[in-house]
Amino acid sequence: MKLKAALLASVLALTTVPAVAQTPMPDPLDDRSAKRLDKMEKVVRELRSIVFQGRDTGKPVVVQAAETDAQIAAMSDRMRDLEQTLTKLNGQNEGLTHDLDEARRANDAEKARADALDQRLAALEKRLADQEAAAAAAAAAAPVAAAAAPAPTDPAAAFKSARQMLLDGDYGGAEQAFAGYVATFPDSAKAPEARYWLAETQFVREAYGDAAGNYLGAVRGWPQTSWAPDAVLKLSRSLVALKKPADACKTLDELARRYPKAPSAITSKAATTRVQAKCAA
Repeated sequence: MKLKAALLASVLALTTVPAVAQTPMPDPLDDRSAKRLDKMEKVVRELRSIVFQGRDTGKPVVVQAAETDAQIAAMSDRMRDLEQTLTKLNGQNEGLTHDLDEARRANDAEKARADALDQRLAALEKRLADQEAAAAAAAAAAPVAAAAAPAPTDPAAAFKSARQMLLDGDYGGAEQAFAGYVATFPDSAKAPEARYWLAETQFVREAYGDAAGNYLGAVRGWPQTSWAPDAVLKLSRSLVALKKPADACKTLDELARRYPKAPSAITSKAATTRVQAKCAA
């Protein structure tokens, strides 16, 4: 008991302070410190509330953040990332759409070019067929020679004979022989080649209209033969001579596309013909 009384007396002595004259002191807290103090007091109040809640209920206390600035910042970052990704995807989609439009326009232009060439060739073939028909009618109206040679019956022998005349330099005789072969054996396997050699004899004597018609007939179907590239080249040169440079340029385009492995002599002459026809580069 004596010990407790002594301790109580000591406490009372410490808490009893003589009154001291108080003089006004400047407030050491500036605005920033005051805000920090307010925030600390708020945190203390929240902690007290949590402690009392746990004491009163006896249940675990779930502490939730009073502020969601960090969560909002994280969501903002995610939104920015999504917006950047969406912008990138939109750019890629626009690029693909542009490339697709360009490819579609190029395809349409190529199709239009091919259709125009087909129409030009068909018109040219018709004109040449009309010329051939007119020439045939004129020949039928002319007096028939008294000693007309009999029509050949063996296509192989007839072709060989006409070819030999051409090798011998008898272009007039070769022309008649190949014309007879084409008229007599139009469906034979050698008929396209016979038309090619017939066109050669006509090209030599500068009958470019007749030559063009037979060159065109020879390359119908674009055969893969040794003489086909030369026939297409001679067709373009005949068209240049006939003052049809546009048709000649189209024919030269087909020569390069249909016969990419043509001999260098053919490609060299084709380049010269392009210059003559003033074809676009």
